[in-house]
Amino acid sequence: MSRSDTRLRTAVLAGLAIAVLGTSGCSWFRKENAMYAQAPETRPLEVPPELDRPRTDGAMVVPDATQSVSRSEIGTQRAPVASATGFSVTGERDQIFTRVGEVLNTIDGVTIASSAQLLGTYDINYQDTSFLVRVAMTGEGAYISAVDPRGVPASGDAPSQLIARLRAGMGQ
Repeated sequence: MSRSDTRLRTAVLAGLAIAVLGTSGCSWFRKENAMYAQAPETRPLEVPPELDRPRTDGAMVVPDATQSVSRSEIGTQRAPVASATGFSVTGERDQIFTRVGEVLNTIDGVTIASSAQLLGTYDINYQDTSFLVRVAMTGEGAYISAVDPRGVPASGDAPSQLIARLRAGMGQ
């Protein structure tokens, strides 16, 4: 064998040894990542960058010019319109609440289950129907209405009849 053959053979064997060591899992040639060594259930969740930020599509929407409010309208409240289940009274809310309680006690068939002056409500049973009589503050007085437990206007004959009798008793 010639010298060049020996060198070639030595180079091939050295290259083969390096290739075997590199692919055999020798710790010198492989990278370790502790995150991927964990069980799949305990690995942190990877969220794509576009999904980890809040949407800003409508963040700077300019309102229409037709929705402007004049300076004189700011802070004013409009009194609700009288209906079959409510009416307005001028005066102070607490005094009106007390007066409503007095009038309710004079109406035959009305049972006051409870009252809450802070909330401005009377829990009423009238003609086998349960509903609330609410005294809500408005701009210059209070609005007295019949509402169901969800806070929407009560429906039916009993609330309408009671509000009509209450309106008459309040002098409206």
